[in-house]
Amino acid sequence: MNAIGIALSSENDMPRLLEMILVGAKLITRADGGTLYTVNDDNKLNFEIVRTTSLGIAMGGTSNRPVQFKAISLYHRDGRPNNERVVAYSALNKATVNLPDVYDANNSIEFDFTGPRLFDERMNYRTRSMLSVPMINHEGKTVGVIQLINKQNKATGEVLAFDRNDTHLVKSLASQAAIALTNKRLIDDLKELFDSFIKTIATGIDEKSPYTGGHCKRVPLLTLSLAEAASRDTEHLKEFKLTEQKRYALEVASWLHDCGKLITPVHVVDKATKLETIHDRIHLIDTRFEVLKRDAEIAMLRNLMKVESDSPEAEAIERRYHDEIATLNSERDFIRHCNKGSEFMAPELQERVKSISARTWCNCEGHTTPFFSEEELKNLLITYGTLNKEERQIINDHIVVTIKMLKSMKFPENMKEVPEYAGGHHERMDGTGYPLGLTREQMSVPARVMAIADVFEALTAEDRPYKEGKKLSEALAILGKMKQEHHIDPVLFDIFIHEKVYLPYAHKFMNPKLIDIEEPFEIPGYPFKMQ
Repeated sequence: MNAIGIALSSENDMPRLLEMILVGAKLITRADGGTLYTVNDDNKLNFEIVRTTSLGIAMGGTSNRPVQFKAISLYHRDGRPNNERVVAYSALNKATVNLPDVYDANNSIEFDFTGPRLFDERMNYRTRSMLSVPMINHEGKTVGVIQLINKQNKATGEVLAFDRNDTHLVKSLASQAAIALTNKRLIDDLKELFDSFIKTIATGIDEKSPYTGGHCKRVPLLTLSLAEAASRDTEHLKEFKLTEQKRYALEVASWLHDCGKLITPVHVVDKATKLETIHDRIHLIDTRFEVLKRDAEIAMLRNLMKVESDSPEAEAIERRYHDEIATLNSERDFIRHCNKGSEFMAPELQERVKSISARTWCNCEGHTTPFFSEEELKNLLITYGTLNKEERQIINDHIVVTIKMLKSMKFPENMKEVPEYAGGHHERMDGTGYPLGLTREQMSVPARVMAIADVFEALTAEDRPYKEGKKLSEALAILGKMKQEHHIDPVLFDIFIHEKVYLPYAHKFMNPKLIDIEEPFEIPGYPFKMQ
């Protein structure tokens, strides 16, 4: 009993815990058979563990054989308690039932033994003694029932009735088991609540922007796949082993790695073009070009009124007008292209933007103003992407907020690394990343894993406003260049390629048209060919 009690207090696996309870009850009473039931939310008794030694029956628990018996309802359809079944009676009435012989017509309570008799006929067995003990927790609630069959004489194997000592011992075990089971369920419920909470936060981040939907759901899958592959490596990362606790901490960190984006303004997260704020201001620029074209037409018509209609001067005026319209259309199309921010903006292109900015236009109030405001010009001159320096800093700050939020959470000892795992996915191996400028040696393996997962997900995602999803070959090539530039972990990159971690992910989340390779032989920074 002491050994069983100690084991019950330390076991975390629910099927193993339930098996331990039943096997312990059989052991201390020398019962040939036994079943452990648990009460579910539908007021039914689930068959959890079934053991009959003489028949070699082992279902549930660690047996790898599921219990296929239907649950027993505690109440009939009309609401009456199901007192005809022994285990249901025991659960409903919190009563111990000890029957020396289930076939004895003189039992004090009339039970329905149709089930046991059918079992006996089918299995050529004889059910005699039966002991049913409810498992009642500290709140007085029945959480399950232990039912034992056919106590055996240790020497002769003769079936005996369960005695007072058996009842006392099983009731004591049932009490301990009820507490252990309740505690385990409480822990599982709290974990489930915590898991649903972090996934709700991740869903909120994804739903905040239609352009990042799914990011917080995809990164954990890729992160754990790469971490598992790294844990299998016995050459370069033999010191890293992904235990269950470390795996769970990494999973939580993956789900919460962008939680700081909750405070990032939507107009920055969703900025699809250089001129976008609440709306895309390119339409305002288009309007100004139309104003200049209108003014050019008015000027042409006024000048034509001063000369003969078929004179050389009239032809020159019309020619200058059409040239001006062509120039304005060309400049408008050029500014529209620059606004997309889909490619690197060379210095000569920036100079052309500046030359266009020298134009003026007459606004609706009749004032002549610069063609671009200072803020518009600053955004149009962005070299990479659509974010200006200040907006990029706002985006970068999300990781600072992430670390701050996670450090404020009271994680248990086995999850204390969550802030470090989640906070390192924008660091670079050469120390040029952010927010802390950590080097490879200063980062844990899980943090380095998440950095690769975050980059690969971003490269292949098709829901970003500022770019299209890359082909698989292009994404791997970019990762390879990042390895060469010491931005991502070189060993983890090699594992990522060699173990084809990217491939199941690609088939699950990428457009099939973008999966252009299965066996990537030529990737920058990759030291050997696939075998």
